[in-house]
Amino acid sequence: MSLVTCDLTVSLDGFVAGPNQSLEQPLGEGGESLHRWQFEEAEANATEVAGILEAGAYIMGRNMYAGPGPDAWDPDWRGWWGEEPPYHAPVFVLTHHAREPLEMKGGTTFHFVTDGIEAALDRARDAAGSKNVAIAGGAETARQFLSTGLMDELRLHISPIILGGGERLLDGVRGVRLEPADVGGTGLVTHVRYRVLR
Repeated sequence: MSLVTCDLTVSLDGFVAGPNQSLEQPLGEGGESLHRWQFEEAEANATEVAGILEAGAYIMGRNMYAGPGPDAWDPDWRGWWGEEPPYHAPVFVLTHHAREPLEMKGGTTFHFVTDGIEAALDRARDAAGSKNVAIAGGAETARQFLSTGLMDELRLHISPIILGGGERLLDGVRGVRLEPADVGGTGLVTHVRYRVLR
């Protein structure tokens, strides 16, 4: 049976983005440094990167797709990733602003879901078939899936930096039990895979 997974990189003090997120700095001040492990130690972390990209469908929040703020984004906006996003699968974006699906190169199509996380998960499971569904982020989306018991695995990639503020991953999450399943890492990251216990 397929799983609902979530891979997120966090700072030692629990932030997935630094302070003062904006369209110019979508990961906030210092947030880009969280992801050095994916680029500077790509070969050593190849298994974890492959795990992030193995899903048959993805779910992400509105801010991950278009940046911070509650308003509708520019109709010409096509995401942060250029014309060929890395997902190569359907991506379901949680939003309050309806929009037609957006087909990109390489097999990624963004679908915009306005009726909540359960509806997004149903659509993602249908699209993924036997493959996993991945919660791509951001923090609020991950918190919703974790808090409602709709996540099977939380895979944290812990960067040895302290951001001191920003978007904290687990604020407000209560009553969730996690069991470590795997631990590994390199000089720029510690990988911990947790099973969510029910």
